[in-house]
Amino acid sequence: MTFDTLGLSTGLLRAVADQGYDQPTPIQQQAIPVILQGQDLLASAQTGTGKTAGFTLPMLQRLTSSPSNGRRTPRALVLTPTRELAAQVGDSVKTYGKYLPLKTAMVYGGVKIGPQFKQLRHGVDILIATPGRLLDHLNQRTVDLSHVEILVLDECDRMLDMGFIHDIRKIMGKLPETRQTLMFSATFSKPIQQLANTLLNDPALIEVAPRNTTAERVEQVVHPVDRDRKRELLSHMIGFHNWEQVLVFTRTKHGANRLAEQLSKDGLKTAAIHGNKTQAARQKALKDFKQGRVRVLVATDVASRGIDIDQLPYVVNFDLPNVAEDYVHRIGRTGRAGNEGRAVSLISSDELHLLTKIERLLKQSISHDIVPGYEPSFSMKSRPAGNSAPPRRRSSNRRRSGGGPRPAVAGQRRAAPTLKKKAARTA
Repeated sequence: MTFDTLGLSTGLLRAVADQGYDQPTPIQQQAIPVILQGQDLLASAQTGTGKTAGFTLPMLQRLTSSPSNGRRTPRALVLTPTRELAAQVGDSVKTYGKYLPLKTAMVYGGVKIGPQFKQLRHGVDILIATPGRLLDHLNQRTVDLSHVEILVLDECDRMLDMGFIHDIRKIMGKLPETRQTLMFSATFSKPIQQLANTLLNDPALIEVAPRNTTAERVEQVVHPVDRDRKRELLSHMIGFHNWEQVLVFTRTKHGANRLAEQLSKDGLKTAAIHGNKTQAARQKALKDFKQGRVRVLVATDVASRGIDIDQLPYVVNFDLPNVAEDYVHRIGRTGRAGNEGRAVSLISSDELHLLTKIERLLKQSISHDIVPGYEPSFSMKSRPAGNSAPPRRRSSNRRRSGGGPRPAVAGQRRAAPTLKKKAARTA
């Protein structure tokens, strides 16, 4: 099958050809005809398989083939969980819509809101937004969503993880009841299906790959190592194997900053990207990384859905994520567009239960390899079975000296709500 057989317009086919594409991916083959017919859609596919073009191309086609409302208020709304993903979708819309008379705007936090006011006043056909900043515009009445014909929820599973469900429902109240709604996600879960039942009208269901699977071209390996030697091992591997363009994930913003500083001292050109960075700083770090001026990019999960590099060779989990599904999204940054990739996880003893959860999700064991000279003080045989969590510290009535906060136990679920609220505020 080629793009010519999907019923796309000449302008879109020309833009696709400019990018060197001639054959649609499986998700594009199945999603584009459904969307062109105007049907609601719930679609899932592995990351890196072309989901963005899968909804962008037919969305552009439908907007150009139907009459405009004359007001240049948004006719299509794309909601994304992070600024990086919003920028990525915006680039895709501009790339494939460059021969079409449609105007696009992006609104997200981390930047001044004034220029966004100006852009919206001049009129826009396609609006790409994060939920928090879009609500700011709705509250200030600088955007009118009453004429939206197509709604796209991109990476909706991540939006739920980040606590955006209430914002999404507020936004839904500003949209017309008659519209086409498309939900795209890297994974299916019960909360996603429940949300789909309330938002979609007799949707088509597309699931290109089994749920929660990783790309076949991604080689996965675990390196057991003591926590205080993780940074040393990471520097060794990057230097010894001469790795270029390495994306490293940490669990916290503070950890990302600290690791970036340490790697820089080791002589590796490194930048950090997370929710506390300004949007300008995040965009500069990502641009430098893509263009090879930065060798290592250290990121929190805020970036796991917004980094789109076709030939990114290496992803490293410096810390395993607390949520097993996030592992799938992290390593989905490599092995994209049919290229091969390698996903490396540095595992300390306090993360063994997290590894067990990931393997249960994937329904497969990840091979582990002890690097000579970095032998851990623990054994992989000590891993807990099932979903068991690490033993909790015994409670005590005695007050800790110093008055500081209690140290968190890695992997404890009760920290998740705080993280979600923080993520929602920084998106």
